[in-house]
Amino acid sequence: MPETYSSATDGRLTRTGSRAIVIGLAAIVAILAVTAFLLFRNLPDADAFNAAIERLILENTNLTSPAELRLIGILAQTGNTMSAVLVSYRTVIFVLLVFASALLITALVLVLALIALNRKLAQVQKAGIQVSSLVISRAERKVYLNDMEFTLTAAAAETLAALAEARMDGEMLTGAELEAVVSGKRAIDCDEAAGATRIKRLRDSLGNQIVSEVLVRNVARQGYTLAIDKNVIRMV
Repeated sequence: MPETYSSATDGRLTRTGSRAIVIGLAAIVAILAVTAFLLFRNLPDADAFNAAIERLILENTNLTSPAELRLIGILAQTGNTMSAVLVSYRTVIFVLLVFASALLITALVLVLALIALNRKLAQVQKAGIQVSSLVISRAERKVYLNDMEFTLTAAAAETLAALAEARMDGEMLTGAELEAVVSGKRAIDCDEAAGATRIKRLRDSLGNQIVSEVLVRNVARQGYTLAIDKNVIRMV
């Protein structure tokens, strides 16, 4: 039956998750900050080429011929071009770092969300579904579970009805006993695997994995049962 989880345990899990988020974000920021520092520190200055050309001109003041002056002009234009290229490189690197930061933060959030979802699913599987009403209509082959409606096959409806009747009697059914109840045969003439097959088909008919796996529970070495309060079951 449903178990009760203490608020202290939930509080510890929440604090652990919060610390993981803070540590993860801090690690991402630190890694990207170090990477950005090393990249920008080792990139040449945008005016480095122009400075080299300026030093060349100052050290060679005797360059006065038309060809030499034309060469100096070409070098100056090349220096301006290189400066623009280096500036664009810095911009591209900055944009890539921002994009990488966004991707890493998104990945961290998704991982933490998956961990939280798996924890909640595990709690649901341990505690069972909180069912306030389970109505089984054999004639219509429909099941009304809280506010959800399922249309079953005839075999699946009979299987669920057998499980519901056993649950109302406080009993569990083995695979062979379940097959016997549904088929009308003697239990000794039925195979355990036949009952397991009926359970599988019932779960497939219910469709919703969380509902089917938690609602129809297999207790080791005892049998199958519905993990709900027997007082909420109604057959019509």
